[in-house]
Amino acid sequence: MTTTRRHLLRSGGLGAAAVAAGALTTVPAQAAGPAGSDPHATASSAKAGGAAQPATAAATVADLLATASKSLRDGEVAVVAGYRTPGDGGGMTVRWDAGSTSTPNGGTVLRPNDRPAQGRWRRLHDGVLDFRGFGLFDAATPADDALDAMVDDPSVHRVEAHTDLLFRRRHTYHRSRIVLDFGGHTVHTGGIERNAHDNPFGAVLFFQGTLTSDTVSHALPAEVIELTDAFPVPDSGAFEVGQWWAVQSDEVAGGGSDERELQKMVEVTEIIDGTHIRVDYLNGWPLAAGRTVTWRRVEPVVGARVDNLVFLGAGQDTGAVDDEYTGSAPVAYEYAVDCDVSGIHATGTFWPVIMRRWCTRYRTVQCSLKNPPTVMYGGAGYLTQQIYCLYGHVADCTTSNVRHLNDLTASAYCQVVNCHGDGDDEGGNPFTTHGQYEHDLLFEGNSGLMDIANSGVQWGNSAKRITVRDHVCSWFTANTRITDLTLENVKVIARPTFDPAGTLVINADGAQLRGCTASFFAVAQKSARSTRPTTVTDCSFDLPKASVLVQTPVTAPVHFVRTTFTGLDGNVLRGSGPVHLTDCRLAGSPNAAPLAVGASEITVDGGSLTDTGIALSAVRDQRISVGGGAVLSGTNAAKALLSRTAGTAATITWDLADLRSSAADADTAHVQVADGGNRYSAVGARLTGGRLALAAAAFTGTSSLLHTACTEDGVTREGLPADGKRVSATGGNLIL
Repeated sequence: MTTTRRHLLRSGGLGAAAVAAGALTTVPAQAAGPAGSDPHATASSAKAGGAAQPATAAATVADLLATASKSLRDGEVAVVAGYRTPGDGGGMTVRWDAGSTSTPNGGTVLRPNDRPAQGRWRRLHDGVLDFRGFGLFDAATPADDALDAMVDDPSVHRVEAHTDLLFRRRHTYHRSRIVLDFGGHTVHTGGIERNAHDNPFGAVLFFQGTLTSDTVSHALPAEVIELTDAFPVPDSGAFEVGQWWAVQSDEVAGGGSDERELQKMVEVTEIIDGTHIRVDYLNGWPLAAGRTVTWRRVEPVVGARVDNLVFLGAGQDTGAVDDEYTGSAPVAYEYAVDCDVSGIHATGTFWPVIMRRWCTRYRTVQCSLKNPPTVMYGGAGYLTQQIYCLYGHVADCTTSNVRHLNDLTASAYCQVVNCHGDGDDEGGNPFTTHGQYEHDLLFEGNSGLMDIANSGVQWGNSAKRITVRDHVCSWFTANTRITDLTLENVKVIARPTFDPAGTLVINADGAQLRGCTASFFAVAQKSARSTRPTTVTDCSFDLPKASVLVQTPVTAPVHFVRTTFTGLDGNVLRGSGPVHLTDCRLAGSPNAAPLAVGASEITVDGGSLTDTGIALSAVRDQRISVGGGAVLSGTNAAKALLSRTAGTAATITWDLADLRSSAADADTAHVQVADGGNRYSAVGARLTGGRLALAAAAFTGTSSLLHTACTEDGVTREGLPADGKRVSATGGNLIL
């Protein structure tokens, strides 16, 4: 080899000379060769590493390979100033391994042009490699072979890209502890090989752990309680501390075909005794005795990270039916631990940009997706989908015109923070959970449509302890079997291009709302698992006309506290469960119908009702209590602030005390009762103007009427029965 340091100085500049000078003074340690490489390579490297060897120099890789192999000494070191031109970033230090027969790959294993059967230049490196070291400087040539060469080399722990790249294969890797950093450059995938059917894991980069044949399946001898990390097993000797296992329960009897409460990948943290182990997971749902639990040992991928790339999806012009085969996505993980992703910005991907299943402990941050080819095909058009995942953190991500920004399916103890989805007019709600028994999830500081546990009965339509804080959207539905939902400062603002109603719907199973606003608000009930009350506190709702505020199936008590309802006009509380209004403000209009109430009990404690009222439906026996300084004023289309539907036999119990009622005109009744059974008590009420219409026909038989210690100022009494054994309406009142 004839290239000298002086020639390098002329052709490659000071940088090349510095590299050459460093190589001449010391010989870098040889990194371990790839698994399955030539066994002679290690022996030659060891032999050459005993003492510093003379170093030669080459301007380019072509110059290096032009050297006749017969002139090379085993262990000889060469410094290459550039791959194609000196200083182009593809330079390297290599050592001649005379015994190697490894397959040349154009970057870490090089064979001279005279193609010897034995003898290779092997790159010396510290575990950090670069696509330029394989002669790749743009997206004109596929980089798949170079990627495989670097990732499949166990001595490599970091792969960097400094230019745009083209990939046309879907790569599956099983290795751990590697970082792929694309430096913010663009990854192209035009012409990528076809994917398999329904395969969101057919990504360019798929890191997959290994599911072993070690399996333990058994029926539970006793109930596994909620929030335990101690699990019964037939023989704890089959487990070791530090092992990872994929554990799942059998399907719920009589439930959906994929309805399981337990599906997670967990680490064994302790062998408790001969029949119990402890894992790194507090179980979110109880499992009854007799249920079958299956454990499968996993050798996970650990610490495989992907960072900083712009990704252009393929296939978006071929139509959604074929896109599942021709479309592309950058990253997927299965059976993975501590595998983070950051800085991926994708356009036009079909399957999820970041797909995860059976993953534990990870971060997905500062990623985005724009304009997938479809938002209607199940599983397509996601930024990130997470199935059977634990301890995930998704933050600072954005989407435009997608199906989902974040989907958590059968996952737990995950957080989604400061993520924002726009362009969701086609119904692609950015934030969702599947309803496969998710639990303990936090959404904070996000914006975009939200839909929790609503993918269908096949998976159970269930979730527990979901918390959403500081969220802004135009549609939010959480009305399936969602237990202990917590919403804080959720603002649902009507948007004419998607949901003019501004919908917020919840399940009355321990739901608690604080500081929320919406237009259409409704309380549903699909489950009754919680021990905590359903409360709506310090909220504001501008209800559409005649909307149902409390739906028919609701049997749980619902408590509204310091909450404002405006726009009331024939709105309905249809469920039979008790409704309690504490210091709430209800406002309608003089021509609007009053609130129709079918609740078994309604309590108004303080607050105000303005130009509205309460009309009891009397479809069942009911109780109404109004007091605590409550203020009723104005009028409504029924001309009655408190009334009951006529023509029913139900018994209504009226408890009226410490209230002020001011009728807007002489035709408006403070209380109007025409028939049916009634147990009426008004003590200490102050009535001004209008009428008090208590028909004698409503107080026969076992009915009763007590109206005392009340102040009536300009009130016209209509039809009140004469005092008797069960009626007292004249004594003790102040009539002005």
